[in-house]
Amino acid sequence: MSELSFEQMLDESFKTIHNGEVVDGTVIDVKPDEIILNIGYKADGIITRNEYTNDANVDLTTVVKTGDTMTVKVLKVNDGEGQVLLTYKRLAAEKGNERLREAFENKEVLKAPVTQILGGGLSVVVDEARVFIPASLVSDTYEKDLSKYQGKEIEFVISEFNPRRNRVIGDRRQLIAAEKAKLQKELFEKLHVGDTVEGVVKNVTDFGAFVDLGGVDGLLHISEMSWGRVENPKKAFQVGEKIKVLVKDINDTKIALSLKFPETNPWVNASEKYAVGTIVKGVVARMTDFGAFVELAPGVDALLHVSQISRAHVEKPSDVLSVGQEIDAKIVDLNEEEKKISLSMKALETDSQEKAEEPEQAAEE
Repeated sequence: MSELSFEQMLDESFKTIHNGEVVDGTVIDVKPDEIILNIGYKADGIITRNEYTNDANVDLTTVVKTGDTMTVKVLKVNDGEGQVLLTYKRLAAEKGNERLREAFENKEVLKAPVTQILGGGLSVVVDEARVFIPASLVSDTYEKDLSKYQGKEIEFVISEFNPRRNRVIGDRRQLIAAEKAKLQKELFEKLHVGDTVEGVVKNVTDFGAFVDLGGVDGLLHISEMSWGRVENPKKAFQVGEKIKVLVKDINDTKIALSLKFPETNPWVNASEKYAVGTIVKGVVARMTDFGAFVELAPGVDALLHVSQISRAHVEKPSDVLSVGQEIDAKIVDLNEEEKKISLSMKALETDSQEKAEEPEQAAEE
């Protein structure tokens, strides 16, 4: 029986390891770009920065210290220089993939920070395992700029899990949609026509403004923005502005809003304010060939017929009047039910003429 050499006996005193094996080790040295471990083998194990983390800029001396114990995976028993090449990152990723598989099967909601903004979506890392969230699944509305999510912690579910094809897809959109559906249900249960609610202007268009009532959007049509006329909603409202609105109508999931509160209706007590014979001031709002419409108050327009502009013949209202001009006129007719008022400037001229003639008639008598 041949005697073993000292070197052979030394080799046999160490355990044997194989590529792919998971081993425990103790950190014996740390450099900014690599970690050296004693793994109970004849050669030390090396973990490069790239095999420790996906962060290419991290200084390993700030995250690991001598004496720490680590569970790692053997990549190569001999890296060509007699050292064992180890990986911490890939083992963690395998554990992370197992975590993601369980989350996928259980439809679990995960939370993780966004580590990278990609051209087509977001990248997040769960226990060193990467998850890709396509731009179309980031939100329930299209978002052109995803940069605001950088470093932000977000919630999502795993909608597709295929690690062999390196395809693990996250979905944030369905969580947002589910939350909105919940808020909508709660809101519709307590919302009634005639309620006054507070909302935030979400979007403004040429025909109106969409107001977020707390998970449900309502439409404030241009015709409901004021008792008067609103020419351009974009000049009247700003996105993000808080406003109180009246719920005018609810039709399934559609909500019609209004700023025409009953208590501010300018036609209230119209029979007193605009009684026939009353002299009023108004502003010419618009003109037609047959007359001019004069605004007496926001939401109250009166017709000044061309025949009532002057005692003298007037061919067209625009011959003697202009939009924005303030005039005095006399109310000659009121139809409160149809909200129609007729004015006359000629009647004022007639009144003035008659007053001027009264002293002359008295003197003749």
